[in-house]
Amino acid sequence: MKHILPNAMLGILGGGQLGRMFTMAARAMGYRVTVLDPDADSPAGGLADVHIRAAYDERAALDRLAETCAAVTTEFENVPADSLGYLAQRVRVSPSAESVSIAQDRIAEKRYISGAGLQVAPFLAIEGAGDLDRNLEGHLPGILKLARLGYDGKGQVRVKTAEEAKAAFAELGGKSCVLERQLNLKAEISVIIARSSPTEVACFPVAENQHESGILDVSIVPARVTPAVAAHAQEMALKLAQAMDYIGVLAVEFFVPDDDDLVINEIAPRPHNSGHYTLDACAASQFEQQVRTLCGLPPADTRLLSPVVMVNLLGDIWRDDEPAWDKLLSQPNVKLHLYGKKTARIGRKMGHFNVLADDAETALSQALELKQMLHA
Repeated sequence: MKHILPNAMLGILGGGQLGRMFTMAARAMGYRVTVLDPDADSPAGGLADVHIRAAYDERAALDRLAETCAAVTTEFENVPADSLGYLAQRVRVSPSAESVSIAQDRIAEKRYISGAGLQVAPFLAIEGAGDLDRNLEGHLPGILKLARLGYDGKGQVRVKTAEEAKAAFAELGGKSCVLERQLNLKAEISVIIARSSPTEVACFPVAENQHESGILDVSIVPARVTPAVAAHAQEMALKLAQAMDYIGVLAVEFFVPDDDDLVINEIAPRPHNSGHYTLDACAASQFEQQVRTLCGLPPADTRLLSPVVMVNLLGDIWRDDEPAWDKLLSQPNVKLHLYGKKTARIGRKMGHFNVLADDAETALSQALELKQMLHA
């Protein structure tokens, strides 16, 4: 693949915080960036060289991207896959429309992962109310999840009985879902890989993730799992990327059951919230990797330079005024990242901070103390 070098214009569909951090990485490396996002106040749009304010499927906007950009990527998987396919006829696109379409539908995603010889939690595709009339015993208690457009715990309902599953299906609007058996877990972990070609692949250290109300709260790196579990997770992520012939940055989330028999939960064809620790704790960030893989360059060094804990900052801590940032910024080992969003809402990701320390437990203790102070 021909290298795309600095001074070239790169395009990205989506102007949220992931697009913002991509833009910052690209510009630091000498590239120019065009953001396509309909929001006039998008966090990435204000930093980009060009902000095209249009819908993601508007052909005139896509034509402008294809004419002015050397390559195009995306910051989220719910961008229309057809738009990526349309662009790919004229310009380099990473990840591919096919990869994104797999991640857009939980049914397709789980079937694809299983077809690649990798384990997922036992599940049933629920595409109509009649699918809940079968014997559900092997999938209960479980979680009924919308097949499309669910994220951060939205569109998910825990169910214990067939009756509850039917009520939940109606509550979710009778849309296609998966019923996934609930597992007893020791931990949830994630792996982020960068793949420029079958022979140019790099894997970041494994993160251990803790959630609140379905939203990622804390990521701990290195993950507190055995070296064998961490290595197996990386191997599974690499095998899946190979099966997909994936080019770009790919996040793979795993469940760690009591017996350590890893199960893939879901994938994200982009940088991931659980990879924000790489901004401060690794030799290269996941966003630099997104730039490099898009431009046909080999992935950069993924070494962990310091144990780290990442804490999400949600809109919940914004009250009458700004949070007490001095509590964070007075700590020399804490790195604050704010996303430039103008309006704070409960549950909205507004930023994050990374705590660097000599070991993960020390970083976690300090991170949780700082989080509590911000919420006080």
